[in-house]
Amino acid sequence: MDPSAPEVMTVEVWADVVCPWCQLGKAYLESAIARFEHADSVEVVWRSFELDPQAPAVREGSLTDHLVRKLGGSVEQVDELHEMICQRGSEVGVDFQFDVAKPGNSFDAHRLLHLAKERGRQAELADALYTAYFTDGQPIGEPTALATIATGAGLQPHEVADVLGSDRYGPDVRADEAEAQSLGVSGVPFFVFDRRVAASGAQPPEVLLGGLEQAWAARGR
Repeated sequence: MDPSAPEVMTVEVWADVVCPWCQLGKAYLESAIARFEHADSVEVVWRSFELDPQAPAVREGSLTDHLVRKLGGSVEQVDELHEMICQRGSEVGVDFQFDVAKPGNSFDAHRLLHLAKERGRQAELADALYTAYFTDGQPIGEPTALATIATGAGLQPHEVADVLGSDRYGPDVRADEAEAQSLGVSGVPFFVFDRRVAASGAQPPEVLLGGLEQAWAARGR
């Protein structure tokens, strides 16, 4: 390996916490890292990407109704898609409950993820947000719910309150999204391994493991 290369290999993941494919992608990435020879040298950083930046804090109606309006098609087609995602989730221990999900804006959740990164709790908060949204039916665009989720993931209540009561980390979210645009990211999850290899979509663990190995090998060239 190039001795000038940093010891830690960073994997950046552009994702939204209201995206089921992103939750699956997180599970697949964790499986890939567990099988990676240099797993102890991998650092995962979650980058902000909003699928619906104009969404209200809490959207009225069900997630299914919203997707029918947004994507077109029928309720039956959306239900079939959800059933397929549920099946994939069950294979990796993810419990999707789309019927209780409360769609809404994810901007504040992303701001808290930046705080969590600084405190070394980003993965824990991402997991908590996904579970809150997709399993427990909590409105993660609503500040009170967000505060409970974030403190439950190990963040300090006063810091969470400070973020939610200000515009702190807003520029960081926008910077992530601008970088995604510059990279040509049009959908999430989007994985970047060591700024050398990229993969788009909820790729299976084997593909993500290949990305890890390819990026690691490229360091020695």
